[in-house]
Amino acid sequence: MQKTLAILLVLTLVAGWAGGELAQANNSQAIQQPTLKWQQGGCEDIWCQTGWYSSPAVADLDGDGSMEVIGAAYSIFVLDGETGALEWKVASGHDRSEPDADDVGRTWPGVVVADVDNDTKLEIVTAHAGGYVSVYTAQGYFESGWPQQPTDYELRGLSVSDLDANGDLEIIVTGAVGSRTNTWVFEHNGSIRSGWPQLSNDGGYAWGVYNDNAAVGDLDGDGLGELVIPSDVHYICAYEADGTHISANAIYEGKNWGQVGVWESLETELRGWGDCETTREERYRANFTHGPALIADMDGDGVTEVAAVGNMYDCFDIYTSRYFAPFIFNADRSRFQNQFYNWSQNPLDTGAPLTEDYSIIENAQPNPVAADLDGDGVKELLFASYDGRLHAFWLNGEEHGNWPVSVYNPYEGFYRFASEPAVADLDNDGKAEVIFTSWTQKDSNQTGLIYILDYLGNLLYQASLPQASSGQDWNGALPAPTLADIDGDSELEAVVNTAHSGFVAYDLPGTENARILWGTGRGNYYRNGYLPPAVVQRSYFYIPQIWK
Repeated sequence: MQKTLAILLVLTLVAGWAGGELAQANNSQAIQQPTLKWQQGGCEDIWCQTGWYSSPAVADLDGDGSMEVIGAAYSIFVLDGETGALEWKVASGHDRSEPDADDVGRTWPGVVVADVDNDTKLEIVTAHAGGYVSVYTAQGYFESGWPQQPTDYELRGLSVSDLDANGDLEIIVTGAVGSRTNTWVFEHNGSIRSGWPQLSNDGGYAWGVYNDNAAVGDLDGDGLGELVIPSDVHYICAYEADGTHISANAIYEGKNWGQVGVWESLETELRGWGDCETTREERYRANFTHGPALIADMDGDGVTEVAAVGNMYDCFDIYTSRYFAPFIFNADRSRFQNQFYNWSQNPLDTGAPLTEDYSIIENAQPNPVAADLDGDGVKELLFASYDGRLHAFWLNGEEHGNWPVSVYNPYEGFYRFASEPAVADLDNDGKAEVIFTSWTQKDSNQTGLIYILDYLGNLLYQASLPQASSGQDWNGALPAPTLADIDGDSELEAVVNTAHSGFVAYDLPGTENARILWGTGRGNYYRNGYLPPAVVQRSYFYIPQIWK
């Protein structure tokens, strides 16, 4: 059958306060107020499963011309895009042949929808607590060879990619493990790929991966996939498709990526060690427990870079967090710089944590997003932070306009954190809008918000997410929203996986000509944090369908 291309991505919104209420943009009616389309998708009566950091996907699974929303909490749900009505669900780690099975645990990473085995049919891929990873048919039954359980620990990372350019996709999972062996790569049939799991030798330093950290894409322009895996150390490992460690620049004297520690000071980094008893330059280094990477051509020159966000801590005062630190690296691990931009020094002191205690509020995850906000051909780097703000850095290392934007208002008397944002030029005027959500402190009896900001961080619209289901004392949405046309009206909707009110959809009127730049968690339905250079970007953001 002839393959066609069906749209992949989808977005959602957030805003806040920066020492007062957010600046209101002068919106000339081009972008309209989002309106609630449906809510409590996947809920049973007044009870909803807890949603975590997993972004939903949107696709026409059954070929009837109508879109489905595919999301996961403790079950995998397939919902009718138009109404939110449940079409089918399965407990995590099980398929539709076991309708009464108990789930194996929560779903942290976003749901993958892709043609995994190159048979012109879509599959659904999910990963869960208990170490289970599954590949389903579009009808909810296991593909041959699945599920797999590479570890007993929770799988918090999931992505797919055609690492060897042979037409089928490999499945990459990372685990919240107490071990340096933290990454498994499976062939589409469930067999483990040669050279994996990693880290299995002394070519680098690694530990558990506690967020959806892996970035997978063509880092060096050879047409094959590379993997960049930050983990619970101050090192970032990078691998070829066969598990071989990627060498770092010669300035690091024969080391691999995963043998070069990340310090605030480049001088200390080049030396390779710091004295925790002396100055800040010696003591401040980055940990990547919750710090994902992305691979993107940041400056538009056709060459990809790696961006990652680490938790900068003071090694004198062991593991005291100071701020989330954004970094941009070249493919050879050297810090990104050219005649226009210089990231040899990362932006400093972006904001101290309000709290890192998840018993108070679920943790902010600094998932990086790359998108050209102002239409100049150069990407900006966005991420949400534990300081209660959403940040947007231009390549000159500065935040412009009203950035950073705070979702935390101390006068409310409770904490809010922001989700990973989605980015789209909703009215196709050459300037992007930023859509994201927030969630609230536990015991606050408050709900989060959905926001639309302009490219300079000014508030266009905000609205409350639905209230929590019965028995819950807080709500909001932890993952990035997904932008897609879920009802066939040619306009986008924002689909949100809330914490305690199920899946929710918002109409985004006037978006029939929108351009999606970063439309769902980790950028696409492969969940690999990869933005190819502009020459192949358009086709990459679409998923194959068999329907004519």
